[in-house]
Amino acid sequence: MKTNSSNSLLSVPTGPLKISELPLNDVGTSGESIELSLVIPTYKERDNIKNVVSILSQLLDESIPGNYELIVVDDDSPDRTWEIAQSLMPEYPLLRVMRRQQERGLSSAVIRGWQAATGNVLGVIDGDLQHPPEVLMQLLRSVEQGADLAVASRHVEGGGVSSWSVVRRFLSRGAQLLGLVILPGVLGRVSDPMSGYFMVRRSAIANATLNPVGYKILLEVIGRGNVDQVAEVGYVFRERKEGESKVTWKQYIDYIHHLLRLRLSTGRVGRLSKKVNFPVSRFLRFGLVGFSGVFVDMAILYLLSDPTTLAWPLTRSKIVAGEIAILNNFFWNDAWTFADVSARQQGWRQRLKRFLKFNAICLAGLVLNVLILNLVFNFIIHNRYIANFIAIAVATIWNFWINLKLSWRVTDVK
Repeated sequence: MKTNSSNSLLSVPTGPLKISELPLNDVGTSGESIELSLVIPTYKERDNIKNVVSILSQLLDESIPGNYELIVVDDDSPDRTWEIAQSLMPEYPLLRVMRRQQERGLSSAVIRGWQAATGNVLGVIDGDLQHPPEVLMQLLRSVEQGADLAVASRHVEGGGVSSWSVVRRFLSRGAQLLGLVILPGVLGRVSDPMSGYFMVRRSAIANATLNPVGYKILLEVIGRGNVDQVAEVGYVFRERKEGESKVTWKQYIDYIHHLLRLRLSTGRVGRLSKKVNFPVSRFLRFGLVGFSGVFVDMAILYLLSDPTTLAWPLTRSKIVAGEIAILNNFFWNDAWTFADVSARQQGWRQRLKRFLKFNAICLAGLVLNVLILNLVFNFIIHNRYIANFIAIAVATIWNFWINLKLSWRVTDVK
């Protein structure tokens, strides 16, 4: 589809996921602001996007004409949702469209949209009409009346779900209760912390570096923003009419991961990390992954070297066991320890590049590991497993620091 300047795509912001204090224009200087910037993150929503844009535009034209913008942020949908949205721009002049090809994820899509926004109030709504548009103006009025954050909630008066199964209701409530246990200071402030439908004052999150996992951006806003007054508006979550649901088990795992990350970064560990200028929480995750590698390493070492099994020479057995443990550790570190970097550097080429670096660094660590193992085993403690554990502990510090600086560098993807 050919485009012209009137319906060109937005440039995708790069760098840290941080919202500027004042809206910026195309040359990076302060520009004129509007009242509301509403981001619509999409992925495979071509059947819904036209209807969503039409309904939202009509609603906002009646309430705050000319004082808003709709920003569709599409993660390069294979059904070309972004192209459908782009074709609507001549008809809806306050619609803007962004196509992301290097990043993925609902939360980061919302933040990238906010980074390109010019509104004093920033909002998000699903692109599948499961969030009723008519609640939008109630949220905006709440912010206009003084709230820093206005959340559409299923768990206050006027809220609910339409036809969820017992299992899904149980999982939703269970996730909320788990969050209250892990992060009561954040989740205790709202009745529906898993809501993806809300508005926030730009000033409440300006200059905060956000670091979301999965799709629950609200946790980041409350946990890292400067949010004082919170308002909630009831809404009934609707079942989608077009397309397919994107709720998966991975989203619940991401939610737990997000809670733990916020717990580590905002609690005592996070304060210690800032004080000593060392990524303590990331090191703890790296250590936990390394601990899982210990079991892999020990198991393989036993199978290969023990006199009752294959009885291979100790050094040869250790090399094989170590390489298998390295593979185990890479996948866990890529998915968890450095997930924020991995999410911005997707694709098999980028992952292969990280693995090769990780493997080379860990192989150097493995050489160190083998030397320490033989030194301890032959001259200090004549127990192969205790000696192996000591060697792994020493090599872990090497592996973390060098991988932090080389394998998972927080740099923009070109």
